[in-house]
Amino acid sequence: MVEDTGERVIPEFMDPMNQLLLEHVARYQFALSYVEGRVLDLSCGAGYGTHMVAKHRKDQVDEVIGADLDKEIIDYAKGAYYHPNSSFIVEDATNRTLKDKIGTFDVVLSFETYEHIEDEEKLLANYYDLLKPGGSLIVSTPFGKGRGIECGSPFHVHQITPEEFKGLFPDYSSTQFFYQHGVLIEPPRENVYYPLGIAVCKK
Repeated sequence: MVEDTGERVIPEFMDPMNQLLLEHVARYQFALSYVEGRVLDLSCGAGYGTHMVAKHRKDQVDEVIGADLDKEIIDYAKGAYYHPNSSFIVEDATNRTLKDKIGTFDVVLSFETYEHIEDEEKLLANYYDLLKPGGSLIVSTPFGKGRGIECGSPFHVHQITPEEFKGLFPDYSSTQFFYQHGVLIEPPRENVYYPLGIAVCKK
């Protein structure tokens, strides 16, 4: 039995209508149309999203790797989710030798990772380096009071503002921003509060 961190999403142990679960699944559903070739799910957690990508895009992907720092949760993922095109590894998203270990990818997914990382420069550099030229990065993070300001979650280093989020990806050839409220993911509308942002970046 894996330990509950308070933020971990493990569908097997959750009500199918749990709002947190639905929101997480919605992000992977959103990403499916972008996914092709070789795919990395960085900070994959329990692995349900990695499996979702491998299963629903089996004709478009060659390989899907789910990576997470937590060996216990990777062991769980290996036991709970099997697909011939997917695998799970224990790796640190900020490890600057990651590219040398696992190569580069057509698509990198990294949902709800940034807010947990103190050394964000290493994470952001890995995002870029792990992508092939022309590859796509899809990242999400919750919004809050801003960089360096304590937030309500004991699991988060901080929660940046939408404006700070937009400034994280200057080196990409193009970037689109979407916003999530519940299961709804859409381009921003005026006078609508969005607790979370999603960036789709092309290298």
